[in-house]
Amino acid sequence: MSTPFSYRMPAEWEPHQATWLSWPHNPETWPGLLDRVLPAYARMVAVLARSEAVHINVNDAAMEAQARTLLRAAGAAGEIHFHHIPTNDAWCRDHGAIMVLVSPTPPALVAMDWEYNAWGGKYPPFDLDNQVPAQMATALGVERVVGGMVLEGGSIETNGAGVFLTTEPCLLNPNRNPHLSRASIEQQLGARLGAEVVIWLPQGIAGDDTDGHIDNLARFVAADTVVTAVEEDPSEVNYLPLQANLAGLRSSCDQHGNPFRIIELPMPPVLTWQGQRLPASYANFYLANRVVLVPFYRHPNDERVRQVFQELFPDREVVGIDATDLVAGLGAFHCLTQQIPALPKRD
Repeated sequence: MSTPFSYRMPAEWEPHQATWLSWPHNPETWPGLLDRVLPAYARMVAVLARSEAVHINVNDAAMEAQARTLLRAAGAAGEIHFHHIPTNDAWCRDHGAIMVLVSPTPPALVAMDWEYNAWGGKYPPFDLDNQVPAQMATALGVERVVGGMVLEGGSIETNGAGVFLTTEPCLLNPNRNPHLSRASIEQQLGARLGAEVVIWLPQGIAGDDTDGHIDNLARFVAADTVVTAVEEDPSEVNYLPLQANLAGLRSSCDQHGNPFRIIELPMPPVLTWQGQRLPASYANFYLANRVVLVPFYRHPNDERVRQVFQELFPDREVVGIDATDLVAGLGAFHCLTQQIPALPKRD
């Protein structure tokens, strides 16, 4: 009898071989701001390249030349690779392949290719974005496995040991997988990503067009530790939803029945652009090999959050980059990045 394959999605803090990105180019995503967003994006790449290899999808040679010019201006150095993989937009967390490890021993890297429909068909066209995972698999020379349902990378969060966080308003939204029940979704996450326990939080934050991505709400920073966004102003619209999420985390346990250590992150100030509420959150950070990349919002809470992450990751450099313009596109650093796990070292 053949040995069945098993998949495991590593935690974000586990070693990476690279970070994968898609270069921003859609002016409708950042109306009137793209010229300001691109230098901030280049600063992000420069920071990441200090930590690990960076792969960037660009539409063509002209876009690659633009990117190289901006990266030079940002002082980017290190291992940066360009791939002529056309995209509709820049949110690689959601349209990129989710890379998992497949066993039996020795484990191999697999590109999990989920269906992508631009957060429930909100922003057509998205046909190019939906083709990105297959092209990433080809570029990396790894097997591609079809995920079997609509799933964005920003809608799930794992501790790498079988526990996943997600939200009811996103994964149970009929604009994603109307034919699938909660149990069916959990089964698919177990079969394709190694989920043993799925914790469903009840609320998203105001302004989040994804219907409530978990990467704006609560994130694992260790197998037993979650940081979660909490609004400190009871009069603010996010106060009660984030309290509900906090209560949900406090009542949850891992697969061994152990409660989680929970660390609260303050929310940034209310931000709007052209009359639209923006989903600004410090939870949209990204963990690279030697760097913790944190969105800053020109507010005193920036420094509070920096200190929280420095205590959590004393061996990593905590870098805050102003994301005030970037979040006008309704996302920040975690939404833009997709980690490529490193294969475990063989004894």
